[in-house]
Amino acid sequence: MKKILAVLAAATALMAGPAPAQTYPTKQVTVIVPFAAGGPTDIVARIMADYFAKALGQQFVVENVAGAGGTTGTLRTAQSTPDGYTIMMGHMGTHGAAPALYPNLKYDPTKDFEPIGLAAGTPIIIVARKDFPAANLKEFIARAKNPDVRLSQAHAGVGSVSHSTCTMLSTQLGTKHRVVAYRGTGPALNDLVGGQVDYMCDQIVNLVEQIKAGAIKAYAIATPERSPALPDVPTTKEAGLPDYQVSAWNALFAPKGTPKEIVAKLNDTYKKALADAATRKRLLDLGSVLPDAGGQTPESLQKLVQTEVARWNPILKGQATQ
Repeated sequence: MKKILAVLAAATALMAGPAPAQTYPTKQVTVIVPFAAGGPTDIVARIMADYFAKALGQQFVVENVAGAGGTTGTLRTAQSTPDGYTIMMGHMGTHGAAPALYPNLKYDPTKDFEPIGLAAGTPIIIVARKDFPAANLKEFIARAKNPDVRLSQAHAGVGSVSHSTCTMLSTQLGTKHRVVAYRGTGPALNDLVGGQVDYMCDQIVNLVEQIKAGAIKAYAIATPERSPALPDVPTTKEAGLPDYQVSAWNALFAPKGTPKEIVAKLNDTYKKALADAATRKRLLDLGSVLPDAGGQTPESLQKLVQTEVARWNPILKGQATQ
């Protein structure tokens, strides 16, 4: 009798193992976006959430939890129950730059999450007010390096992509200009369009309309190849600054300890989303760069996070008070 009970118990355990993944999700899933609605990370998250909801038959509801450069929402995700019903769309700042900018950060991007997949890269463009007196990037650099010229550089707040990537630009050029911090990309870009500040660095998603309309001047895109969304904007390599290669990125994460079967199911659905023609078009129309098959695994995303933390630490260390 004991042997029979043992066999039955073992069989029950085997049947219970894959059940969470087979039935998941059975209720609404929350997708935390650690920024305000309407920004690039929010847009990418909503595009992906739409596909996930259709593919998995449950609502994937985006919840915007902004604050502290994205670290507030990211911490909430890290502290959530690891059952697959809370995931997040993180990005370069929350999982790359944050450790350098926030010495007392209460989460570890490399240890406190289960990576799901890299959703989209958003290339960085160096832009200036439309009447800035430089016809190309080389002239812009010469003006920026001129000790007699005092420029103003806008960014969307400490920890933002525009802050981190322009800090990288200043480090490479060896320049230091007046930095004007705003409460978000919208106000910063509005003042750039209005001519109140001289230049900024930001994601293509935020800049396409203004560049096409001639409201701001684009000098170069920091990627190896030109973007189909802005084919007339040269790459930094073409324009004379080959070492300035940087792209923001958005990626899906779950709290550490989320069952591997659920992470695998989410990754499989994410891959199908990137293969779906309609979803791909929506992402590509933003100017996004999508990962190839090798860049769609949780392992590749984990390596990206580790690389990004190491990359941004020496650039941004000590920048938190600026």
